Amino acid sequence: MLQQESRTRVDAPGEEHDDIIYPSAIPFLLVHAACFAAIWTGVTWTAVAICIALYWLRIFGIGAGYHRYFSHRAYSASRAFQFILAVLSQSTAQKSVLWWTAKHRHHHLHSDTEHDIHSPRHKGFIYSHMGWIFSRKHDRADLSRVADLARYPELMWLHKYELVPAAVLAVICFLIGGWSGLVVGFFWSTVLVYHATFCINSLAHVRGRKRYVTGDDSRNNWLLALFTMGEGWHNNHHACQSSVRQGFRWWEIDCTFYLLKLLSFVGVVWDLKSPSPAVLRNQHRLGSRTIERAAKHLAESFNADHIAASIRSAVGHATLSALQERLAATQVRAADALAAFSLPNLPTRAEIRGRAQQMFAKTPSIDSVVDRAHALLLEAVGFRLRTVSPPLV
Repeated sequence: MLQQESRTRVDAPGEEHDDIIYPSAIPFLLVHAACFAAIWTGVTWTAVAICIALYWLRIFGIGAGYHRYFSHRAYSASRAFQFILAVLSQSTAQKSVLWWTAKHRHHHLHSDTEHDIHSPRHKGFIYSHMGWIFSRKHDRADLSRVADLARYPELMWLHKYELVPAAVLAVICFLIGGWSGLVVGFFWSTVLVYHATFCINSLAHVRGRKRYVTGDDSRNNWLLALFTMGEGWHNNHHACQSSVRQGFRWWEIDCTFYLLKLLSFVGVVWDLKSPSPAVLRNQHRLGSRTIERAAKHLAESFNADHIAASIRSAVGHATLSALQERLAATQVRAADALAAFSLPNLPTRAEIRGRAQQMFAKTPSIDSVVDRAHALLLEAVGFRLRTVSPPLV
């Protein structure tokens, strides 16, 4: 890393361990194991119909409820419909809306940094897909992140009894379709919804196209968008998180947005937020946090250790000693210290800009990213030169 960031707490104090709580994994594994009970219950057409209907209904609940409404407040709704969305969302058995929202807001705050709760870049694909949900430090919700939602008693009740909606739905499936309705209709659709949702955390940060510079690895994946009713346009979403619409082009199918638009015509929801024309044209200026993340990623693509070693081997003892003295001087930036010497193997700003154009999508803020990356790289190289003793003569 170019510079050590200060440690920040992910959730409750004293929960810094990243071990897996296996008891928490048992219900998750049992839901998967229950799917094999279809061997004994059989697969009826009624159960298959329930499975298909519940998959699409609950995928809509994930996108419209957990994500676009509760996490990002991308539109407005009445308190009654808010409760309906919460119940529908929690029928997926993905914990409460307060837990889900708190984790998702944390993800956006630290997306694909070492503090992200589910980044494939830092934790690996499997952990980002589902392993993180069993970790001790992710077991509880940080309610300070969802104070806007925690003020509603009914949402706090659902938070306390988070499995009630899923349990009630399971009973309904049994009453309609018998044991096959329960196993195929409820459990099969639940597992499918699990992994469709988890793919946004994992696959949508690994495979797809990047239209926008977002300072993270979010990508647009058309196949995921089809199976998640629009959630797969993930790079679009990270570029404009408050937008209820995630498919920005006419051909980017976003069924969740289409349904919310229909609901807005009859007054069930309103104040649907959209990306600005500048965002749609990819002409918006990046925020400081995005610039910092992108610059750090760009700077880290250069090997600061190798550059520093090449400089040490190429310059003489006297030059290296003088350079170290200047680097050690107070009030002297690494860039200024290095600029005072003609050093080989030190990437120029033009070289850094060339790599930025290869790594990133087009953005009006490219110069800001390059300038910051240049400074970060020089700081990293300067630190390595300053802390290594010059060779003896």
